[in-house]
Amino acid sequence: MKLERAAGILLHPTSLPSGKLDRDAYGFVDWLAAAGQSWWQMLPLGPPDEFNSPYRSPSAFAASAQLLAKPGARVTAAEIEDFVARHPYWTGSWARFAGEGAIADQVRFEREWGALRAYAAKRGVRLIGDLPIYVSDAGADVAGWPELFAHGEVAGAPPDALNKNGQLWGNPLYDWPAHRATGYRWWRERFRRTFELVDLCRIDHFRGFVSYWAVPERDKTALHGRWRPGPGADLFHAVKAELGDLPLIAEDLGRITPPVYRLRDELGLPGMAVLLWAFRRSVRNPHRPENHVRNEVVYSSIHDTDTAVGWFDALGAKQRAATGLDPSEPNWGLIEMAYASPASLAIVPAQDVLGLGSDSRMNRPGHPRGNWEWRLDPGQLTPALAARLRKLARSRRR
Repeated sequence: MKLERAAGILLHPTSLPSGKLDRDAYGFVDWLAAAGQSWWQMLPLGPPDEFNSPYRSPSAFAASAQLLAKPGARVTAAEIEDFVARHPYWTGSWARFAGEGAIADQVRFEREWGALRAYAAKRGVRLIGDLPIYVSDAGADVAGWPELFAHGEVAGAPPDALNKNGQLWGNPLYDWPAHRATGYRWWRERFRRTFELVDLCRIDHFRGFVSYWAVPERDKTALHGRWRPGPGADLFHAVKAELGDLPLIAEDLGRITPPVYRLRDELGLPGMAVLLWAFRRSVRNPHRPENHVRNEVVYSSIHDTDTAVGWFDALGAKQRAATGLDPSEPNWGLIEMAYASPASLAIVPAQDVLGLGSDSRMNRPGHPRGNWEWRLDPGQLTPALAARLRKLARSRRR
């Protein structure tokens, strides 16, 4: 997919003042349009886990009923029958797992989401979703398709700048030969469901499709995992053969090897650059603006990092000076850098527009508690901020 030059904001619906698909969601769309923004990016829409993480959802297909503005709205038997007829692959396993009312909630979500998406489209705003590579170890997918999952090892990420012991996610890993034997049916249906809901989707942990970090299930950290081969291009070719061109963004962050970049480029997918990491000295650093490319998405920060202000405040005096950013508004310095980038799409988290510090970050990798809780205050995204973004977007042809 080739991206047009544009800008957008990263804000999960749970970070709206109400956390629902209600007037706050429509008001945010209006604010995006006023700010000259073409995209609303969000995190995964599935039901969150017990820590409120949307990346360990009990379903790869169902949407979160917690987002409903009208959870008690009437649903008819005919509506349920129609929804199941259009989603025969996964609704049975979800109903068995989630119980009475599970499919009615999906009908309600389809109503509310469809109305919001149509409203956004009329305002010139499209939606970017997020597809986690893994699912919950205690969810409907493992219960419904146990033959598709491996045993003895769990998912994680190796040690890196974010965590010296790596990240022990604990999700079940896939039995890739079993998936291949089905023609990747589960994945084809998963992507089909994803593209019903969004216009473009960031695919989480893209490198895991080339090789993934497998951790012995009894380990307490991810330090002693090992790399195992993923399905590579076969999976994506199978999906593309059925669904056509795939509107995806490859999350190619972390320990990336040449085969990962080759797969990304073979598939024609845009990758990601994060400006918080642009100030590392290596001239080959892909996050430095001079190394950005057109088919790419540039971010000031992301949900797994500190906010722009929090990051800047944690730097030493010499490091701050070396960035060249205005210490009174380092967040706007990064926003301007993102908008000036040759990357086609520039995405800025709402926290960076507001200049918020570390206490407003969305997630701290490796720390399961206290994440995914940040919310906007009513009226916090002001017309003045919208005007400032719109002016900047116009000046940079976004």
